[in-house]
Amino acid sequence: MQITSRDNSLLRQARAVRDGKEDEYVFIEGLRLCVEALRSNLEIEAVIASEELIHKPQASESFAELSKTARRVATVSEKLLESISYTKTPQGIVVLARRPEASQQRLEESLTNNALLVVLHQINNPVNVGAILRTAEAAGATGIITTKHTSDPFSPKSLRGAMGSAFRVPVWRDAVFDEAIEWCRAREINLVGTAAYSNTRHTDLDWTRPSALVLGPESTGLTDVELKTTDQTVKIPMQGEVESLNVSVAAGIILYEAARQRAL
Repeated sequence: MQITSRDNSLLRQARAVRDGKEDEYVFIEGLRLCVEALRSNLEIEAVIASEELIHKPQASESFAELSKTARRVATVSEKLLESISYTKTPQGIVVLARRPEASQQRLEESLTNNALLVVLHQINNPVNVGAILRTAEAAGATGIITTKHTSDPFSPKSLRGAMGSAFRVPVWRDAVFDEAIEWCRAREINLVGTAAYSNTRHTDLDWTRPSALVLGPESTGLTDVELKTTDQTVKIPMQGEVESLNVSVAAGIILYEAARQRAL
């Protein structure tokens, strides 16, 4: 089906999903990320591609593969694709896919005996959320918990940063902080917060036991009250006059130390 400006119900839906006004689906843009969604067995509702992209040899095969599984397929002009694109430069293709399940039950079902979880508490930058998801998967984390007021890990900007990891890593979204803490504690998962004043370096903690790294907001970190709910705190040694690291960078440093220890 070819869409024109006069037949734009699918375009209106795409904009609504893009802007977070329709929660049933996620907005996925760019050929690589769309293919990741397909490989991750997401249910594809619609594929919208530019006429230019579908004639490119390398893209046409992927477009055909996506089209086979989608309920609706449409081609549009570059101008119309630009009208729904999340980026300044359209990437040629948009997919609307059913939102992956992101519940306590989903995380429960995937819980391993030696869990390595990441709790994202009120982290409001979607780029950071996406970067942490991507790093978490690469470092072998087994699940993610995001608390209320944390950026949606399935928003377009988070998905771009995660590059497919959000489709594969089990997520419990919009958890109440205290409930997430108690859920981990009930399963004997060691809760580890980060604090500049901690006496324990991140390399000195035993990460081979079931663990959950608890990360707070970018600007303030966890409050003293929230830190008291964790079992232990760690710090990342820093030189010079640097007071803190970007939360996604800190997460990567700590998670790779956990991965290093677990590989020994």
